[in-house]
Parts: sequence; C-alpha cells; structure tokens
Amino acid sequence: MSNENLDDLNEVMKTRRSKLEQIKELNVNPFTYSYERSTAAQEILDDFEKFKEKEVSLAGRIMSLRRMGKAAFAHIMDMTARIQIYVRRDEVGEQSYATFKLTDIGDIVGVKGKVLKTKTGEITILVSHLQLLTKNLRPLPIVKEREEEGKKIVYDAFADTEMRYRQRYVDLIVNRDVKDIFIKRSRIISAMRKYLDDLGYLEVETPVLQPIYGGASARPFTTHHNALDITLYMRIADELYLKRLIVGGYEGVYEISKDFRNEGIDRTHNPEFTMMELYVAYQDYNFMMNLVEDMINKIAIEVNGSSKVNYQGEEIDLTAPWPRLPMFEAFKKYTGMDLYGKSRDELMAAAQELHVETESFWDSGKILDEIFSEKVEPNLIQPTFICDYPVELSPLAKRHRNDPKLVERFEPYVAGREIGNAFSELNDPIDQRQRFEEQVALREAGDEEAQMLDEDFLRALEYGMPPTAGLGMGIDRLVMLLTDSPSIRDVIFFPTMRPEK
Repeated sequence: MSNENLDDLNEVMKTRRSKLEQIKELNVNPFTYSYERSTAAQEILDDFEKFKEKEVSLAGRIMSLRRMGKAAFAHIMDMTARIQIYVRRDEVGEQSYATFKLTDIGDIVGVKGKVLKTKTGEITILVSHLQLLTKNLRPLPIVKEREEEGKKIVYDAFADTEMRYRQRYVDLIVNRDVKDIFIKRSRIISAMRKYLDDLGYLEVETPVLQPIYGGASARPFTTHHNALDITLYMRIADELYLKRLIVGGYEGVYEISKDFRNEGIDRTHNPEFTMMELYVAYQDYNFMMNLVEDMINKIAIEVNGSSKVNYQGEEIDLTAPWPRLPMFEAFKKYTGMDLYGKSRDELMAAAQELHVETESFWDSGKILDEIFSEKVEPNLIQPTFICDYPVELSPLAKRHRNDPKLVERFEPYVAGREIGNAFSELNDPIDQRQRFEEQVALREAGDEEAQMLDEDFLRALEYGMPPTAGLGMGIDRLVMLLTDSPSIRDVIFFPTMRPEK
C-alpha cells in the first residue's frame, strides 16, 4: 500500500473512531452482547408473500448506504443474502436515527420492521426499530456492481489475490462467491462422510504427532516434545496407523484429517492439507476403483445436482465407469515410448530425449514418476484411473498378481491432476521390510522424501493383516474440481503464506 493510500486509510479510521466516541456520548453501546432474530434475509427474498406486511427481526452488515436527510436506504447482509432496509427518522425515533446517522458501510446492525416492496419492486424492510450491534473501525474494500443488458457487472472488486488470502475474513465479507465455495466445501465433506458411514465404515482418529513419520514420500515438519525429550513429526499421512487398526480387527476404517508436508507451494500444493484415508479388509484395488468412481459421482450429484462439472472451461463427466489405463500404456500413448522393463540408464536417456529434468541420485521409479508428471498427467482431463505402477514407486503396495515388477496401485486423475492414491495393501512383512530397506538406501543417497523404516509397523504386520484395499484422497483437490477453483488457496480458508513485511 502506498504512503498516500495509507494516509487516506488513517484519516478514515480517525473519522470512524470519532464517530465511535459520538455514539458512546449518546449512551449507546457500540459493541452489544446479543440480538434476537426471527428469520434470515434469503427466506424473505425467497417467499415474499409469506412475509408481506409481517414484522421481522434480522441482523447483518451494512453493505451500501444512501442517505436522504430524514430517511435512508441501505443494504444489509447476513449469512444468507443481502436485503434492502428503509430507515426513517419518524419511524425509528430521534435517538435511533441520530445513532444511524453515525453508521458507516461495514457496521453491523439489528433491525425490526415490516416487509414490503418499493415502487421499483425491491423487497425491503421498513425499519421500526434499529440497533447498532458492532461499529466498524476499518473501511471495507467495497465491491461495486452495475446492471448492463440484464447482466450483473462487478467492478472495483477486492481482487488482489494475495490480500484476499491473507485477509480471508474481508474476502468473505465482500465476495459472496467465495463464501459459497466454502459452504460447498463443507457439503462435500459431509456427503463423503455420509457415503462412507452408510457403507458401515468407522470414522477414527490417529496421531498427528508421530515418532516416525510414514505412509507417503515427503519431508515432514519436525518438533520437540519437552517432557519426553524426544523429536516428533507432524504426520505426512495416516496410512500406517490406520493399517494397524485393520491388524487389530476393524474391517473398515477411515479418517478425514489434516496432514502436513514440508514441500513447495503451488496451485495444487499447500503444506497443510486435508486428506481422507480409507482401509477396507478383504478387498483389493479393483474394489476400491469401483468405490472411488461411485463415491465421487454421488458427491457431485449431491452437491452440484449433476454428474457433469465445468472446470476451467472443460466439461468433465464423472459418470461411472471411468477408464482404467495401465501406467506403461499411458507412457506409450502420450510419449510414444515403451518404457516397461527399461534400465535406469535407459530411463535417464529417455528423460533427456523428452526434455525432462532429473537428479543424479534418482532411481528408476523416480525418473518414471517425473516423466509421467510432465508428459502424461496434463492430458488426463476426463476421469481416468492410472493403474499398475512399477514396484520402485510404491513401497507400501502389494505386488501385482500377474507381474512382480508392478504393484496393484491406482491413482484417479481428473482435470490433469491426481486426486487420490490407492493400493492393494502390502501385508507381507518380509517384503515390506525389504521395501523399507530400499527406501533407507535412497535416503542415504540423498533422497530426502524417501520413506522411513518403521519397526513397530513391521511388528504389526507380523501379527497378520488381512488382504486390504487402501485409499487416500485429497479433499482440497476434490473441492477445487467441484467448485471450479483454479488454485488450492481458493478452497483453504487460511492458506500458508509468507509473513507480511
């Protein structure tokens, strides 16, 4: 903000503080304790005939204000909608009107009065009682609108994206569409929870602070527990604890939780994110593919009313069944190369030919993963299951029953990005130990995201885990898809940001 703008802001705030003192001199409390409401703005707008000439009581923030001497029109906004109020001195009395004259856009008021329509046909509350509930001391960046050829045109909007993310509370006040996104986010999570509950799966909670992090390839956030004098890690996944519960005898468990990965920030990554993980005993990845396509389709219908969604200009059809495309067939389709069975050196050469950057310590799996991310993933617009990954990429997945070089794993891709990850879970403790040891070797070679060896998890597997299907799904990315949001920051209330200077 420039010094000139800052000076203007300071002057406005001084004026509002002066009004605050004048309100107090009228023996009016500018920060009240409560207010009884009888209805919400949207209810009145939806059913005018029901409320016509009836007295209502509601509260909201003043979003527009037009004074005319002894009367004024204003719009107030509650959680549901904006509605017009008409305030006349003769109706509310000298004291209340004197207080109202000291109000500003952004103040929160409570009003009582009859519902009517103005000569222009706008539903309005003729106020008979007005109470200031909260005095606003900092001006809002008011969004202005006008009608052109029957369409709403928004101008002078609160559009600075960094400011919107930092001051989400302001973003929610002035941008109604943003509020709707987060209402829809809540509905998406509720619909997912209902879907899983209806199948009889148990929602559980597992540790956020873990002595050994695992279940994914990522760097953790590290902390220290003073009383025990030990290092702890914020979880990067819920997987290893949830599979311990399957060992313990539960046959279907899920968790909707916050996970944390010490990684970069971009359109699809935030260090703190929401994950749903599900584990079902006696099932495999084929079962889980059917569940995923059915669940997402039903959530879309529940939340949006349709299996089809428009995402960033593309119409995406979530109707089941979704295509199943083995990973190496996807390489052939989108790079023209047959990469199955190739040595590490051959894969390095292929990456170089495809202009994909690599690191010297990468193993074959990491090279394949990078080629896939750059050359295959952007083409997967319609829902697709990419399945049957190389063993090197999947240290927690069961080997493929028809090809020991592969594992039974799939990832659902929609709109050019992965939204989940699922396996036929590895339950052979000997094979699992070997895979962990290979990860340790990668870590020693310089791969900071390689997984840790978890002796307690191996001990749990030695007691015996039944055949199990597992799924992890990124809630934030699913919300992005179903709300047509281009960035993960648009669907997280308070995304991670650099500190303000």
